[in-house]
Amino acid sequence: MPPAGPAPSVGDPVPVPDALVAAAGRLFGDRLPLAATYAELLATEGVVRGLIGPREAPRIWDRHLLNCAAVAELIPRDALVVDVGSGAGLPGLVLAVARPDLSVVLIEPLARRTAFLDEAVDRLGLGGSVTVRRGRAEEFAGGGLAPADVVTARAVAPLDRLAGWCLPLAAVGGRLVALKGSSAPAEVAEHRDAVDRLGGGAAVVRQCGVGLIDPPTTVVEIVRQRDVAPARSGTARQTADRTGPGANAARKRARRR
Repeated sequence: MPPAGPAPSVGDPVPVPDALVAAAGRLFGDRLPLAATYAELLATEGVVRGLIGPREAPRIWDRHLLNCAAVAELIPRDALVVDVGSGAGLPGLVLAVARPDLSVVLIEPLARRTAFLDEAVDRLGLGGSVTVRRGRAEEFAGGGLAPADVVTARAVAPLDRLAGWCLPLAAVGGRLVALKGSSAPAEVAEHRDAVDRLGGGAAVVRQCGVGLIDPPTTVVEIVRQRDVAPARSGTARQTADRTGPGANAARKRARRR
């Protein structure tokens, strides 16, 4: 791989590499110019603000935009998509660019990132279909968002934690679509029981963009099969243990030891 050059200046175009033109055209269609505008934002303001590493700028198209856009093949038409830990908008903003039929909510806890996302949504003219919400996924699990058809996440956390954050945001029958790497099969095997306890069905590893991008995008797909109340935080659980109905009995057992 050639060494990474300097990041483009603000306003410079970020052209699609020749080898990727056909794939980009298939994935973005007539919205490819809009994707190019987003590529410029990522390669300039995204780098300046620390959302994208400087060495990533030359790889915006293959490593980020096309990798995320390929996931659109798993998302039904007119779906509500909630993107958890959206960061620079990957994959949620990419999906909103590629699929104008989608309604997308970008959830991100850090103010500097939500500021970038708000500006990107405005610059791309996506205010009618994209909403930015600052906070952690678990803060929205009890309400504040309509149940999603699809919850997405990219490189956020191991599958057990990710399922705990994301599945409560999906409607029963909705899905978590998590972008993962080569470790996906091992994660699925390791966290099968945790996913089941959280109300998820069997996790399935899928490849998106086969024949279009190399390598294809690896995702783990989990259907939310049943409603499971979110677990209380450790602090809340400890408080309940100290003050709840069983607290006196627990203290008596401890004194007898």
